[in-house]
Order: sequence, then structure tokens, then C-alpha cells
Amino acid sequence: MVDIATRVWNHKWKIDPIIRSLIDTDFYKLLMCQSVFRNKPDTQVTFSLINRTKSIRLADHIDEGELREQLDHVRSLSLTRGESTWMRGNTFYGKRSMFSPEFMDWFEDLRLPPYTLKKHDGQYELTFEGSWPEVMLWEIPALSILMELRGRAVLGAMGRFELEILYARAMTKLWEKVEKLRPLDGLRVADFGTRRRHSFLWQDWAVQAMREGLGDSFTGTSNCLIAKNCDLAAIGTNAHELPMVYSALAKDDATLARAPYDVLSDWQDEHDGNLRIILPDTYGTQGFLDHAPDWLAGWTGIRVDSGDPATGAERAINWWKSRGEDPCNKLVIFSDGLDADKIVELHKQFQGRTRVSFGWGTMLTNDFIGLTPGDTLAPFSLVCKAVSANGKPTVKLSDNPNKAMGPEAEIERYKRVFQVEEQERVEVVV
Repeated sequence: MVDIATRVWNHKWKIDPIIRSLIDTDFYKLLMCQSVFRNKPDTQVTFSLINRTKSIRLADHIDEGELREQLDHVRSLSLTRGESTWMRGNTFYGKRSMFSPEFMDWFEDLRLPPYTLKKHDGQYELTFEGSWPEVMLWEIPALSILMELRGRAVLGAMGRFELEILYARAMTKLWEKVEKLRPLDGLRVADFGTRRRHSFLWQDWAVQAMREGLGDSFTGTSNCLIAKNCDLAAIGTNAHELPMVYSALAKDDATLARAPYDVLSDWQDEHDGNLRIILPDTYGTQGFLDHAPDWLAGWTGIRVDSGDPATGAERAINWWKSRGEDPCNKLVIFSDGLDADKIVELHKQFQGRTRVSFGWGTMLTNDFIGLTPGDTLAPFSLVCKAVSANGKPTVKLSDNPNKAMGPEAEIERYKRVFQVEEQERVEVVV
């Protein structure tokens, strides 16, 4: 077990690059990358960093030279032989050879493309442009780097004993959450915290704590490198990126309305079982379900990732019933803004009505709230999204309008096409 406080104090992080590997990323990014490589390899995209928490002026806290050093390090990485062997030969979701030889040949030769970095009004403008399969792999490393560099700026001013106490308190806080979850019968929870983690070392510690504290109730981690190193299941399916880009490529309103279902049709051609999970909220969950083709009702489950989670689960249950499916045989994955108390509440509310699972993110891997003066280590809402595809802007509506993104005129068009009515605003914390 790594002594994180001593590592921070003795080395000031110099021996710890933030991103250690191209597979220090979320499993769903690799699954989606293979799908894009197969179906849309020539699409040109732009990804941009978006800091939703404007009060955190990242450019005032993070040294530009250090940021460039970390980004350049990522560009130097390539897949190692051991990592390639793990991807080619491991069993994921019950399936061997999840990744095709053609995709693996491409991935083994990959170096991530260049980036553009500027400062504006206390924030960093970080963008990536190029072919979709390459550029999309910048998302998770970019977020992890910015989150950790902000943490390092705070930690660098602390003394040795102050660091010891900080991490002891953070460990106690996390272990108390584990103890709160331990009595839940039939609990299934996975680590989804890579993108906004405190650090790689802390995420690794949190995963090991969950593994020991929850046993079989802890189902795995989204982080591929940690999954490989700890012999855990790599967890993840698909994300909003796919329908956002497919929709941006639509030629007219009719094609736009079909785009989210075209995404899942392509996905169905590649995957079965527990990888057939619908993410319905990109342009509003209710409208998506109302117009969904019947074949989607046969999929394994739904991930609830915005809006009120209980409302999202109820919508899914009612939809399955309306399509002649038994909700007790279906899976609902909650993954938005979770913490231990909310997991307990949702587990008790839906246990026995459907199969329930949780993807626990930021509040697992970055809950340092209340542990420093001024809350200087509290997590904040940072995303890196596809903002254009083949020169056309992308749009996300979400079930929470506070998460909407895109040009205002396009947002209004998408609301009309997808028949999105008034939505309830929910504060975006992380």
C-alpha cells in the first residue's frame, strides 16, 4: 500500500506523472473508440475543455509550463506489450477478444494528436482537433491532468505533518462511507471516478479500500490501468459523445431525430449482454423512450445520468412495462452525482423492483470537502466535450438544463426536434 502523504512530501510528485499509460482511462472510452474506428473513422472533431465552476480560475492556480509538461508526456505514451496483451486476451463482460485485431493494430501504433492551449480570463482554453478515434482519447487524460494539477498546487504549500493528517482524514471519511454501504443486501457498486479524481494514487487507494470493505458488492472499476493491475473487472459501456457527434452529422431534422437510435443500432451490431445499456438523456429521457424502436426495449438496461435519479428510474420502469418487458429482469445503473447516502436511498427505493447498480464517481475518488481551509481541495465541475463534428456544432440537452451545451439557436432546434418541454434545473456540483 502506497504511503500517499510521504510520496507527496518526499518527491513533490516529480516521480509521478499524472497519466501513466494510454489505458489510464475509462473502459467506455476504449469501447466507444473501437465503435468509432469501425463506423465513423474519418469524422473530424474538436474537443474543448469546459469549466462549469467559473469561480475556480484554473489559470490562476495551475502553472502553464507544468500543464504543458504533463500534456506533452501523454503525447509520448504508447501501448506497452503487457497492456496490449491484456486488451487482446482478457475477458471483458464475459467475452474474449472484445477488441478486434484491426483496432488493436491501430491502437498499438497510436500517439495522441497535438493540442492547443491558451489562457483567457483566468481559465485555460484547451482544445484538440483531428480524426474522431484519435481525438476522443484525449478527454479523460485532459480532465485528470487539470484536476490533479489543481490539487498539487494546494498540496505543495502544505507541510509534512499537515499532509499526513489530511490524508488520514480523507481515508477515514471514505472508510466511513464504505461502512455505511456494507449492510446493503445485494449491493452492486463500481468505481467511475477517473475523470475527476484527486490523483491516480488516491483513486488506486480508494479502489483497494472498496475491494476490501465491500467484497463482492464492489464489481470493478472504470479505470483500465487499475483494473489490469488489480485483476478487477473493467466497467463501462457508452456515453453522450456518440449521439452528440452522430446528431451533429445529421443532414436534416428527420435524420437528426433518428441519430440517437442509429448510434445504438451500430452498438448492437458489436455488443450483447450487459454492454447493451441505453443512455437515454442526451436529448431528454422521456422523448427518447416515447419514440424508441421496440427492439431497444429488449436491451439489458438503462443508465440514469442526469436529472432526478428516482424520476429517471421510474420512467425506465414504466417504459419497460409499456413495452411488455418485466422491469425485474432489467438493470438500472445510477451514475450522476452519487454519494453514500444517495446510494443507500436509491438502493432501498428500487431493490426488488428492478436490478440496481451504481457507478460511483467524484465523491468516491475526490471527496476532500471540508478538509482544508477555504475548501481549496473541494471537487468542481470540469468536462471535456466534443464541440463540433465535420465543422458542425454539437448539442447536448440532458435532463438537467444546467448541463446543456451548444449554440443557443441549435439548442432550440434540438428541443423542437426531440420535443423537449420545460425541464427542472438541478445544481451541478461535480
